[in-house]
Amino acid sequence: METIFIGGGVFILWAFWTDIKERKIPNILNILFIVSGLLYHAVMSGWDGLAFAGKGFLLGFGIMLILHWMKAVGAGDVKLFGGIGVWFGMGMTAQVMIYSIIFAGIIGLFIMLWRRETIARMRRVFWKLAGSVLWKQSIRSTEAEHQQFLTFPFMTAVLPGVAFCYFFIT
Repeated sequence: METIFIGGGVFILWAFWTDIKERKIPNILNILFIVSGLLYHAVMSGWDGLAFAGKGFLLGFGIMLILHWMKAVGAGDVKLFGGIGVWFGMGMTAQVMIYSIIFAGIIGLFIMLWRRETIARMRRVFWKLAGSVLWKQSIRSTEAEHQQFLTFPFMTAVLPGVAFCYFFIT
């Protein structure tokens, strides 16, 4: 298990660095992440290892693809979680995903508090939900609303999510 965390951790740190620096996770990083994980599991466990990696890939990539369609994460994050799935498998990938989303919520809340936007944003969310329930208005955001979304590099939440799983779950 330590080898898996070391191998996967190298790519996660690399992705963290590039996401912070450029707000982008390069495709070459994601390709190397996925291929190296497949090779590692194939060499260590054969077909069972490839099945383990494949299931993890499908879970990580699939759920993050849905979040990408909802405009919650970028395409690089989708591919990165495919790599996380290949290296860590389904169980650990699901936990990393859950804790990363929790950390993202905490980071977003701190950013809103720092900018003093919390009340205004919560009011907009409330009226959007009320309008969808009471008047059957679309809950989908307009392009103008989308430009006002709070964004930050998702790797600032993924790295602590992985660290939390490593130190407290395994």
